[in-house]
Amino acid sequence: MARPDGRLTHDLLPDESLPQDACGVFGVWAPDDEVAKLTYFGLYALQHRGQEAAGIATSDGRSLLVFKDVGLVAQVFDESSLASLRGHLAIGHCRYSTTGRSSWENAQPTLDGTSGGTVALAHNGNLINSAELRQVLAERHGGALRYSAGEVGRGNTTDTALITGLLTSDEDQTLESAAMEVLPMLRGAFSLVFCDEQTVYAARDPQGVRPLVLGRLERGWVVASETAALDIVGASFVREVEPGELLAIDEQGLRSRRFAETARKGCVFEYVYLARPDTSLNGRSVHESRVEMGRQLAAEHPVEADMVMPTPESGVPAAIGYAEASGIPYGAGLVKNAYVGRTFIAPSQTIRQLGIRLKLNPLRDVIRGKRLVVIDDSIVRGNTQRALVRMLREAGAAEVHVRISSPPVRWPCFYGIDFATRAELVANGLNTDDIRASIGADSLGYISESGMVTATEQRADELCTACFSGQYPIGIPEDNIGKDVLELEFPVHAGSDPTDVGTLDVEQLGEPGNEAGAPRGVHDIDGVRVGSAVGASDALSRP
Repeated sequence: MARPDGRLTHDLLPDESLPQDACGVFGVWAPDDEVAKLTYFGLYALQHRGQEAAGIATSDGRSLLVFKDVGLVAQVFDESSLASLRGHLAIGHCRYSTTGRSSWENAQPTLDGTSGGTVALAHNGNLINSAELRQVLAERHGGALRYSAGEVGRGNTTDTALITGLLTSDEDQTLESAAMEVLPMLRGAFSLVFCDEQTVYAARDPQGVRPLVLGRLERGWVVASETAALDIVGASFVREVEPGELLAIDEQGLRSRRFAETARKGCVFEYVYLARPDTSLNGRSVHESRVEMGRQLAAEHPVEADMVMPTPESGVPAAIGYAEASGIPYGAGLVKNAYVGRTFIAPSQTIRQLGIRLKLNPLRDVIRGKRLVVIDDSIVRGNTQRALVRMLREAGAAEVHVRISSPPVRWPCFYGIDFATRAELVANGLNTDDIRASIGADSLGYISESGMVTATEQRADELCTACFSGQYPIGIPEDNIGKDVLELEFPVHAGSDPTDVGTLDVEQLGEPGNEAGAPRGVHDIDGVRVGSAVGASDALSRP
């Protein structure tokens, strides 16, 4: 189902308080293991990072196959599809769009190739110089992207497709040498896993905005967005992929090359919300960071109350910390429907009017008559908190004090988090007391930026806090036109929302000189027709 901004959601209601990350990536080189199943379970562990589409690419050394579709990991793959993905290496991806429409064409891994081999690539993050890269790629294809033989020419409108296209734009280069040329051209956040028929590669932007880690199997290697994905496949953590590093894994072992010097600026919001609590980031437990944020909140914004309660699930660790530091008992005042986010069925308008009750229901006997401290990780637009406060009062709460374990979100993110526009951010136009009045709380307190940073145990100058401070560590081009830069190249069906699935009008992509108007860019290199109506049943392959 489509959100108001045109993107897909698998929730009955969009959770307006929580931003979404671009995606999760996973790669494995393990000749003696079922690499597709390892990748499936790795993506399952990373599903929180993206719920719009999922895909896996595998190679047996001779051919590379990509299988992908719109949907959750468990909806895209089954036993038969995984059994068809054979080989000694694999990469995988679960997507939430920040650049490019949410559609089948934009699912990852992306596929491209040269006469010497094929490349599949998965990307977590967001580039800020897509317009510049688009121009470079267009020039390499005679001035028009639609003449590209790769996914850009088939209607993929993501910055990921640009990277893949650039990596394969020179027939005479090996993939590794092309990577060393292309990676320094990329600006913004990128944690990449990519492969050809023989080798798995991993690369991370010089700032290390998004996480990427290396793990060891008994007879192989794993790279993943989070350490939690290593745990689920039985890999031991080795180290982070360093910012500015390119790793290559093949039958010769593991090798590392530098394409840029490290200038670390890890995303602080990974600690606040994005990463799983059982993940470790740069040596720091995410769960313990969030518990410490709760302790800092209690010190900075104390209040007399009867119970500390979280907004499930993201507010739980900080609520534990707040209760511990304040001495106020911790309690569960809300029950979350664990299955509400696992359906494509759109609710009727009557059901939608129930709002937050589709996801959370109050424990009235626990709440009635109590002064509550309600802990959440962030406020973006404020709609969810407003509905939550109203629901708690209707359940009999005597007072509702809201505490937020991150500072006010006042600036958009250009590095891979799908925040609202600045005009939609409630903290951009209102001070704390105005926001408190807007959501109907008795009091409202945000953690300070210094308190949040202290809780991460990271150096302040090695964290990106742009969404809170407006200080962007990677300069944003003045002519940046946002995630839709590549949408300009391809037409859509008349009257369609270009961000919806199934709107790409492939029949308009005619090849010059073709009087019959045969569509250009709608067949893969095996002649398989691809388009928004074609799902994983027509996987892309190359002999």
